[in-house]
Amino acid sequence: MTEFTLQCKAIKEIEKLKLVGFRVLCPADQYIIEIPKTSLQLSKRMSEIKHVENPSQQVGAFVVEHEVDDEDGYWVCVAVEEYENVPLDMVTLTIPSQKYAALRHKGANYKIMDSYKNLHMWIEDNKYERLKNKWHLEIFHSWEDSEELDVELLDTIE
Repeated sequence: MTEFTLQCKAIKEIEKLKLVGFRVLCPADQYIIEIPKTSLQLSKRMSEIKHVENPSQQVGAFVVEHEVDDEDGYWVCVAVEEYENVPLDMVTLTIPSQKYAALRHKGANYKIMDSYKNLHMWIEDNKYERLKNKWHLEIFHSWEDSEELDVELLDTIE
């Protein structure tokens, strides 16, 4: 097992994203189990999604402090250029242009909270404000092995 590694923190602005995939809604302690399962399911069904921008990346989306039930959960998706003939059991989600504090996490999924703590401290130290009621992203570059994730953590800031 490889220990997690952290790469440089940065500020990124990402234009509007159109996402297609699955919404995961479960008890909080089950996300660490359900997200990897859903990610593999999405990988197997990627060919059913039209206009995929990058099939070697998956995008996770969530709102830390959701204001409406429609924002509760975690979305496992791929970015698309446009929505067309989305499979009936999949969802669409449009993320507006936003600014993020970014950090790359490489390692086990159960260590990801350590990376988030590091990122949140950096945000605070640099006087940014976290926007917990906005969409946060996780861009997965490798997701097949939950012990060896490669994911960019994007925490929405003002």
